[in-house]
Amino acid sequence: MESNQITWFSSYWFTKDRLETFDWQNTLWLYALILIPLIFLFRWLMRRLYNQKLPIALNKENVKNDALSFLRFIPPIIMSAVMALVILALARPQTTDEQIEQWSEGIDIMMVIDISESMQIQDFQPNRLESAKEVARNFVKGRFQDRIGLVVFSGDAYSRSPLTTDYELLNTYIDGIDFSLIENRGTAIGSALAVGTNRLRESESESKVMILLSDGDNTAGNIDPITAAKLAAAYNITIYSIAIGKEGKVPFGQDFFGRPRYVENTLDETNLREIAKIGNGKFYRVSDKAALEAVFNQIDQLEKVEIKETRYKDTLDYYYIYLQWAIALFLFWLFIKTTFLSNLLLD
Repeated sequence: MESNQITWFSSYWFTKDRLETFDWQNTLWLYALILIPLIFLFRWLMRRLYNQKLPIALNKENVKNDALSFLRFIPPIIMSAVMALVILALARPQTTDEQIEQWSEGIDIMMVIDISESMQIQDFQPNRLESAKEVARNFVKGRFQDRIGLVVFSGDAYSRSPLTTDYELLNTYIDGIDFSLIENRGTAIGSALAVGTNRLRESESESKVMILLSDGDNTAGNIDPITAAKLAAAYNITIYSIAIGKEGKVPFGQDFFGRPRYVENTLDETNLREIAKIGNGKFYRVSDKAALEAVFNQIDQLEKVEIKETRYKDTLDYYYIYLQWAIALFLFWLFIKTTFLSNLLLD
């Protein structure tokens, strides 16, 4: 039921549900309602103590109660209602409909994830790739109006998802990443940077970012990683490079008896450091999932844009409803003051 379609003299304005929905601008006035019964109690005591009384000798059997005598209470009841309604009006009952619109220019981010065979190493649980996928999903959830894309690479590189703000679809693409997506073995870091740059080069965003995550050296592809990084820098793309994995012996699969098999792992950070330097970004080395999460959180904070907020506030006043009721009852009180109701015996 729309309240603006209800007439002022409807009892709807006094229902519990209606009164509870109001925002009271001057709530202190509501405490004045307590004074109304105190005023009439004080008035009754004064009349009881100081009114002149006429002693009349009557036999008890001649004294009779007349129901009409109770009508004398009607004027003070109406006046107390008038006072209560005026107080409600002074308290300014309102309803507020507030709408908030958030917007920002957004950032274009391309995540470039290594899916080479070494990403199956289990120094991260359950392995490096699955940990990277989980952290990437959480990163996506924390963004607002940023376009995010996805490139995967091993011996070759290809775009898994274009830049999009459909984060649900993007997470579906992340979930679908596995080692069978690319047949060629190796680690084509240069090719991956080139594919990411190709996706970002036509972007009109003021901030373009590439996050490169890899656990190996460049061993495949037809473009040198340093050349690819310089190409990205020419398009004002900031590059964050993350080297993932521990040095030394790391678990990789199981032997014939089901025991963890260990392999020797090394990683030359030189290329990844140089790529981040050329791309005016940062290089990170992570050896566990917690460190990887911390890095993505840091990048998340570094690449934030200001979110602008517009609030629309529509406020409707309803004090006039209760003021109209007060005026109507006051006029009625003035009318009955001239009738016999005000001349009935008080005792």
